[in-house]
Amino acid sequence: MSHINEAFKNGKALIAFLTTGVPSIEDTVRYVLDMEKAGATLIELGVPFSDPIADGPVIMEADVKALANHVHLPQVMETVKELRKHTSIPIVLLTYYNPVFRYPADKFFRDAKEIGIDGVIIPDMPHEEQQEIRPLADENGVDIIQMVAPTSEERIRANVKDATGFVYVVSSMGVTGMRGNIKTDLKDIIKVVKETTDTPVAIGFGIHTPEQAHEMAALADGVITGSGVVDIINKEGSRAGEDLMAYIGGLKKGMEQ
Repeated sequence: MSHINEAFKNGKALIAFLTTGVPSIEDTVRYVLDMEKAGATLIELGVPFSDPIADGPVIMEADVKALANHVHLPQVMETVKELRKHTSIPIVLLTYYNPVFRYPADKFFRDAKEIGIDGVIIPDMPHEEQQEIRPLADENGVDIIQMVAPTSEERIRANVKDATGFVYVVSSMGVTGMRGNIKTDLKDIIKVVKETTDTPVAIGFGIHTPEQAHEMAALADGVITGSGVVDIINKEGSRAGEDLMAYIGGLKKGMEQ
C-alpha cells in the first residue's frame, strides 16, 4: 500500500491540511515544504469544491478563492506532481466524491499512483458506499482514509474494520473550524477503534493550539490541524510562510511536551 505509515513511525504524526491554490499553486507548493521543515509529517491537500458540506467558514473562504483561481482536481494533481520533485512526505487528498466521479474514478486512482498520492479522504462517501471504488484504490496502492465521528460503537467498528493508512477521528460533531475546547469522549472512541484495527489513529477538527495538540497527542497516534493553517493563509496570502512555520512548530512542540 502507500507509505502513510512513515508519518507515524518516528513518534506522533502531525498532519497539516491546506486548500490547494490559495493564494496560488506556487504558494501551495512553498507552504507544504515550509510546513514539512517545521515538523509536519503528512500533508492533506484540499481539493476546492463548491459545496464543502463538512467544512466551516475558514475553509469555505479558501475554496471560493481557489475556485476563482480555476483550481480543480486536475490542477491539484499537477500540484502533487510539482511537490514530488521536492519532497517524499506522505500526501493525502481531501476531496468530495463528485470531482473523483467526474475525473473519472478509475483514471483518478491510476493517476494518483503514478504521481505519488498516498491516500484520499472523501467526507461525503460513507463506508458502505466505498465498495465501488475500493478495488480501484487497492489495485493502485492508494489508501481510503476512514473518518469516524462520535456515533455508536457498532458503527465505529464497521467503519474501521478494514481501514488502511490512518483512521481520522472527528473530535466533535459539526463542521471543521477552530474550537476553544473539545468535549467529545474521545478516549472511548479511540478505545473502540484500537480494539478493531491496528491502523494508526489521528484526531482532527478544531485543533489549533499547542495545548490542544498536547492533549490530543496523548490520546492518539497523530494530530490533524486544518482551519488554523488555512486561516493564516487566507489572511496573509503570499506572505504566510514565516507564520505558518511558527504555527506548525508550536503544535509540534506542544505534542512533544
